[in-house]
Order: sequence, then C-alpha cells, then structure tokens
Amino acid sequence: MTPTATTTPWRARWSSMAHLLERLCSHHLIALAGRLGMAAVFWQSGRTKVDGWLTVNDSAIDLFRTEYQLPLLPPELAAHLAAYAEHLFPLLLVLGLCTRLSALALLGMTLVIQVFVYPQAWPTHLVWATVLLCLAGRGAGGLSLDRWLRID
Repeated sequence: MTPTATTTPWRARWSSMAHLLERLCSHHLIALAGRLGMAAVFWQSGRTKVDGWLTVNDSAIDLFRTEYQLPLLPPELAAHLAAYAEHLFPLLLVLGLCTRLSALALLGMTLVIQVFVYPQAWPTHLVWATVLLCLAGRGAGGLSLDRWLRID
C-alpha cells in the first residue's frame, strides 16, 4: 500500500517522536531504574527477615518452616541464606557493582519463589525476571561502578 499525502506527515512525526524517546530512554537510565527498583523490592523483603542489622528473626525461620517449605533446605538455613542474599545483592545493584552476577542471583531467587512458594504471583515475578534478565544480559549501564571499574 502506497502512503497517501495525509498519512506520510503523521508517520514522519510519529517516527521522529519515537526516535526522541529512544534517545531519552537510554540503557543507562533504564538500567539505573531497574537496578534501584529491584534492589528496593529485595531489600525490603530482606529487612522483614532480620532484627537489627543482620540477626535473622524467629518469625523468618517460622515462615520458611510453615509457609515457604522449600525442598532440600532446612528452614533455618533457607531463612539465613535468603536474608543475607536479600541484603547483599540489592546493595551491589544500587552500587552497580557485580551487577550481572547480582541480577542472576536474584533471578534464581525469583524462580525459586515462583516455583515453590507463590506460583500464582507469576505476573509480578515475570516483571522481576524481565528486569533482572535485562541487567544480566546488558549490564549495569554507564551510571555504575561496573562501568567505572571497566568490569561490565
């Protein structure tokens, strides 16, 4: 179909606007937003599992014993591993340090949560997985220690 005189200016304006948005939404900004967003989600979850700085509380252990019931891991070990991971990896994401590794670790946690704990929450976990896969695959972006240290 040949574009008519009335559709060509509209398409040109639309293309121009799309290119402008593409320039404004650089990977650097998208990666920063993804890093901060995912860090907040996991950090807040980690804070519910501890008293003080990093003392895993009894309610977290009980949660792993009664609700989460992960196979292969005793609840005490699972609660400690989750609490420490939910503090370490978000901190690394905020700094943009070891971003790909941190994103993969949190993606693994997301998959465990999806498969064994809350399978009905797949829309939320799909969003998390998308952001984490983007960070693992494309890196932390220019606003990161990874880039500054040239390890991205």
